[in-house]
Amino acid sequence: MKPSGLYDSLSSDYDRFVNWPARLAAEMPFLEQRLAAAGARRVLDAACGTGQHAIALARAGWDVFAADPSAGMLARARANAAAAGAAVRFEQTAFGGMSRRFGPAAFDALVCLGNSLPHAADLAGAASALQDFSACLKAGGLLILQNRNFDRVLSVHDRWIAPQGFAGDGGEWLFVRFYDFEADGSITFHVLTLHRESGGIWNQTASSTRLWPLTDADLTGALRDAGFDILEHCGNARGEPFDPAASPDLVIVARKHAAAG
Repeated sequence: MKPSGLYDSLSSDYDRFVNWPARLAAEMPFLEQRLAAAGARRVLDAACGTGQHAIALARAGWDVFAADPSAGMLARARANAAAAGAAVRFEQTAFGGMSRRFGPAAFDALVCLGNSLPHAADLAGAASALQDFSACLKAGGLLILQNRNFDRVLSVHDRWIAPQGFAGDGGEWLFVRFYDFEADGSITFHVLTLHRESGGIWNQTASSTRLWPLTDADLTGALRDAGFDILEHCGNARGEPFDPAASPDLVIVARKHAAAG
């Protein structure tokens, strides 16, 4: 299944899958501080999902554009933005097509969050996406990436991600996520969704997609090749130091070379 296919199937449930109040409370101070320090005003959220980060940034005063390849996710994002009264321009665009859709050097900053970049087909695809991100940014523009810490995942073959549950809206949901490690170095990412109406029987659906497990070394090299200077390596979006053996995430803050074209 293509990444957009998995997320089309998850789009109606995705905002139940994520505890957005807790997540935004944890992550927005980090994002806002870095964007403000860089003097950014015009921001692109690449692979925006249901738009929650883009909406929060718009409500905090940034001029926000957002892109995602999934029509289902974008429909949910537009509905969320309308409900929040947030002005965000959403476009259906995949990695590699951002600078064609929005124009070169159109943004002061670009964020790619929620383990989105590993949905590139392979390391070359991720490198191409980073080149496209660079093309989207003005010279000196800021890039913030948030991925899982695949150094740790690969070192211990950690298959399982903590399940997420939701009760409300007249039912219950349980989301179970796990990996299969493939011979070509990729990972197959599975999402099992269990749902029942109040007092009813459980129904289940499953969907999958491929990921490329980008390590710190992968990203460091590809970012430099794409014309970025790395400013920070963090272990989460609260700014804690990155520990390849223990951190849950790898968050990289980088700046496009001031002299880059």
